[in-house]
This record gives sequence, C-alpha cells and structure tokens, in this order.
Amino acid sequence: MASPGDAAAVAASCLLRIDEERAVDVIRRNLAEAVSRTGVTGVLLGLSGGIDSALLAALAVRGLGRDAVHVAYLFDRDSGRSLALNVRRVADWLGIRLERVSIEAAVRERGAYDSAVTRLTRLSPLVGRLLHAAYRAIAGETPFVSSLRAGAGGDGGAGRAAAIRKAIGAYSGQGFDIRHRYRREYLEVLASDRGWVLLGAANRSEWKIGWFVDGGVDGLPLPTQPIAGLYKTQVRQLAGFLGVPERVRTQPPSPDMMKGFTDEYGLGMSYSKIDLALDRIEGGVSDDDLATAGVTDRDVEWVREMVGLSAWKRIGESAGFVVDGGPGGGLRVGMS
Repeated sequence: MASPGDAAAVAASCLLRIDEERAVDVIRRNLAEAVSRTGVTGVLLGLSGGIDSALLAALAVRGLGRDAVHVAYLFDRDSGRSLALNVRRVADWLGIRLERVSIEAAVRERGAYDSAVTRLTRLSPLVGRLLHAAYRAIAGETPFVSSLRAGAGGDGGAGRAAAIRKAIGAYSGQGFDIRHRYRREYLEVLASDRGWVLLGAANRSEWKIGWFVDGGVDGLPLPTQPIAGLYKTQVRQLAGFLGVPERVRTQPPSPDMMKGFTDEYGLGMSYSKIDLALDRIEGGVSDDDLATAGVTDRDVEWVREMVGLSAWKRIGESAGFVVDGGPGGGLRVGMS
C-alpha cells in the first residue's frame, strides 16, 4: 500500500471514494440473486493471498453465508510464503474451510519451469528486475505493454528489443500464463463437480489495462467478476471498511511469478496513478486533479495505450460491471 505521503495515493483515495455500504449491498444482493437464479449450492474462488480475492471472499460470506462460500489455494514451488500465510489469515478470519492444492507437478508437466529465464529468476529477486529494466531501456516500454501489442496483432518489438522480449516472454509464456490457465482449469472442474459457480477477483484497474492472463481466472466473464467495476483504490477502501486483515491489505500486489516482482514494478506505474488516469479517460477527475496528484499527460497517454492494446483480452465487456465505481456508476461520494 502506498505511503501517506504519496500524492497520487492521497488524491485517489479522496477523489475516487465510493459509498461503502451501497457498494457492499449491491454486490451482496447480486451474489445472492445469481446463486438463486442458477440453482447452484454455492460459490468457489481461488484465494491468492492478495487484497482482491480476500475482499471478494468477505463479500461472498456477507451475501451468501459462510457455508456457501468455498475457497482454494493453488500453489507451486515459486509461490511466496507471505501470500500463503495471508491465505490462511483470510480463511481463519472468515471462518471458512480452505482447500490447499499443490499444482507443481501439473504445471511442471506443462512446461512451466522449462525456460532458462525461469531458472535464473529463482536465484535472486534482482535477476527478474534486471531483465525487466534491460528490456525497458532497449524497447522503451515494459515487457507487459509489448505482450499486449503482440496479442493485438503487433510485432511486440523489433530488433534487439524483440530478442529480449522473446527471452523474457519465455518466462511469461512457460511460467506465469501456464500457472494461471491451469488454476482456472482446475477450479472450473472443481466447481462443476460440486455444483458451485466459479468467481474471478479482477478489479477495474487490472481489467481495463489487461493486467490479467487471457484464459486465467481473472479473465472470466464479467457477470462472474463481482468486483471488476472497482478501481484498486476502491478495493482497498472496501477492504478496510470490511476489516480485511491488515497484513493482507498492506501486502504489495504481486502476480506471484518471481521473488521480489510486484504488479506496480511490472506495470511501471503505481495503481493510484493508473486509477486516476483511467478515471480521467472516462471523464471523471479533472486535469487540475491530476496535476495536484502528480499524474502527467504522459502517464495518461501510457494508460490510454494499455487500454487500447488490451481490448482483445476483454471478452464480453458489453455485459457491464456488477458494481460500478467509475464516474458514471452512481457510487461515488460527492459525484452524481
């Protein structure tokens, strides 16, 4: 979580603030209606140890009762210990049974650990950061943006940049993506076998810029993504409102793909700045608000580019959000 002295974080927490009780009520009622309508006996979600899945679990318990909420933690050799501890904290806090499953053998068989980059990044947290920094210096953009460009039909970089992207992309393709797709595959089978519906825990910030794996749990259709309409800033707000354990709320968001690698490092920008830029793009906060928060025109254009390049990932976006924390969503405090 950002420090109190972070101008963007302070601005985002004020400017993007939502009515907590209304937001919780909308999500709670939606979950209850969805379960009743589909005739399932409960919901399943994967706990990651991060704030998003913790908030979703808390909301599900509020809406359905703890007996109808089922959680699983799918881990492998590279899963962080602090995240594993957070998963247990959340399950204990909510009083729900946790199913822990090692997926190491399954993802190994699919080639998750085959690349040289994968082996190198296990040596030290510095390795992944150095590779990332080298790519940015040569390509002029993050590996993530290049992956979006490639997915959108571009070349994802040329010359030396393309060579480095191929090397770093080997880790993503053979490690990160494989893990996330297998987790969805496993959870979908589990949910189907037990008569539950699988929920995803993507937030609006991730969804809009494409910071999720195509084919992973957070790429599920919007009707099964209850918090996908909330910015990361608003997720943090609701998590505090509902009393999500502090260690979970202050855990730096991470894809859990390599030691020392956080979401914000991979994105090249803080979530607070991303949230404010996204809201400006949608006609919310003003240019003056951005200037006060230290969000530049270049930051806004960078976010706008990610939104455009990631459109291919957002299947079924027209379905709309379950709850909308955007400028026209009706939940913002002080905004009609």
